[in-house]
Amino acid sequence: MRKGKIGFTKIVNDIPLNYKFIVIYIVGVLLPIVVMNVLFMDRMSGLIREREEQNLEISLERARKDIHDFIEGGVAVSHALNTDKTLYEMLDRIYKDPPDFYAAFDEQLRHRVSSYIPVNNQISRIDIFTENPTIVPGSNYHILNQEVRESEWYRMWGKSDASVMVAAYREKQADNRTLTSPYLSVIENMDYYNYYRTFDKLLRIDIDLSLIYDVLARERDYLNLFLVNENNEVIMSTEDGYPRDAAESAGYPKLAADLGDRQSIGHYEVAIGTAKYVKGWRLIGVPQGNRVTKAMLDMRLYVGFLAAAITLITSVFIYVMLRSYNYRVKRLSRHMQKVTNEKFDLIRMDEGRDEIGGLIQNFNIMTSRINSLINNVYKLEIQKKSLEMERVRAELNFLQSQMNPHFLFNTLNAILVVCTKNQYEDVTDIIKSLSKLLRRLLSWQEDLVPVEEEMRFIEMYLKIEKFRFRDKFEFQCEIDEEALRYKIPKMSIQPLVENACKHGIQAVEGRGLIRIRAFVADGRLRVVISDNGIGIEAGRLRELILSVRNENASGSSIGIRNVYRRLELYYDDQVRFDISSRPEEGTTVSFDIPIKLLEHQNEDRRDIDGV
Repeated sequence: MRKGKIGFTKIVNDIPLNYKFIVIYIVGVLLPIVVMNVLFMDRMSGLIREREEQNLEISLERARKDIHDFIEGGVAVSHALNTDKTLYEMLDRIYKDPPDFYAAFDEQLRHRVSSYIPVNNQISRIDIFTENPTIVPGSNYHILNQEVRESEWYRMWGKSDASVMVAAYREKQADNRTLTSPYLSVIENMDYYNYYRTFDKLLRIDIDLSLIYDVLARERDYLNLFLVNENNEVIMSTEDGYPRDAAESAGYPKLAADLGDRQSIGHYEVAIGTAKYVKGWRLIGVPQGNRVTKAMLDMRLYVGFLAAAITLITSVFIYVMLRSYNYRVKRLSRHMQKVTNEKFDLIRMDEGRDEIGGLIQNFNIMTSRINSLINNVYKLEIQKKSLEMERVRAELNFLQSQMNPHFLFNTLNAILVVCTKNQYEDVTDIIKSLSKLLRRLLSWQEDLVPVEEEMRFIEMYLKIEKFRFRDKFEFQCEIDEEALRYKIPKMSIQPLVENACKHGIQAVEGRGLIRIRAFVADGRLRVVISDNGIGIEAGRLRELILSVRNENASGSSIGIRNVYRRLELYYDDQVRFDISSRPEEGTTVSFDIPIKLLEHQNEDRRDIDGV
């Protein structure tokens, strides 16, 4: 995860400043403006559609209610006349002659029907038809004769089984029988009173079609409306209105199925009412496509203009701000590049008072100080560094030379005794090992050697020690193949092995065992030296650990401290050094170093015999 973050940061840091500003402008300004405007337009489009749908539904419902009220008004007048007992009595009465009827007409019938029309302006005419032959036809009263029975509205009435019906039909004009006119009528059978059924009576109330058309035309800004009857026939529409003469009546009425093309963009439909006489009557509305389109276009133009204005203003503002930043940073970068070429020129410009200006001021101060101190402080610093390096080098040489010489004297003494006893016949191998060991100690060409070479040296050393102590101890070396070629400081393991022989095994009764392991685990090279000697008391172990970590300490732990000190000089605080011990169980000394800090030996290794 950390590597990924570092990689991303490096990519960002590698982008040139001009491109960074372009990316900042695109991502930080243009992209938010575009996204916000797209989301705003999408939201506004939805709101406009919802608003227009509500307007269309309101428009359709308003027209439906008005048309329903017109029809209901006619039905109400029809019911009022159908329950008029006096009207029934006058229509069933047998008149002696026309004067007798005229007298009854003037007294009871003249205004009994026509008085409803002024109050209900949607009614254009009210007609009553009866089979009473003594009535003189005229005004609102007619004889129910054969001509009437052959009319379109009467045939429609005859096919219906309802007492009240609403019918749309065409009828011949009274003044010109060759022409027909459209009608929308409420027809009701007058059979309310059983006592007055001497003659059949029928009531027809004509609705003013112009008022219904005005209702449809009123909503033309929202919908093209079509009034459709129960037979799926278009009675009236906003576009075509209703035919008024023979030429316009060709093909009338139109079927609602012909609305298919007009409804291709979707339509709204609502029933006129729930009463039986208007069952199947409905109002169909086809939206005016240009209304929604115009609203959407206006919204898009407004949003586009607003986005363009915001983009222009922000672009000019960001250009002015970033140009100031970019220009000064480039000047500073060029002068810093000159500093790398040992040209300490001052930046002469109006640097400003912001952070960049402060940086330029500090750069000028720094350049001036460098010019004044270059011949003094820099040279003194170089001398100081050289002395420090010499001190470290001398310390390393001092540590490398602090090998305990006692084992050499003891070994030579043992060789002398053996040679005396055995007349110099059994000491060939030990003399060879000692010769190689001394040669390696005297030729300190490289301080870093492979683990493989170090282990060969340890084996020679242990053979000599085993020669000294005979059967006093055994040793085991377990070195992983992967660890062999990593380089470590020379003599990093031998002092620890020597301590195991001298302080661990030598003082124990019985046979001792020294075990040396080197392996790679968790990205670190780990070296472990353990013995089964007398071990160390807890208090003494704490003192030993403190002595090892103290640079000024002295005593018997100098070999371990030298190893720890050299490892610390090479690898700082990255090395782990540990000592663990239990009395009568033995001691374990270990250290591990990160693999990434170690060098690796090339394939062309040199054998220690050639050292």
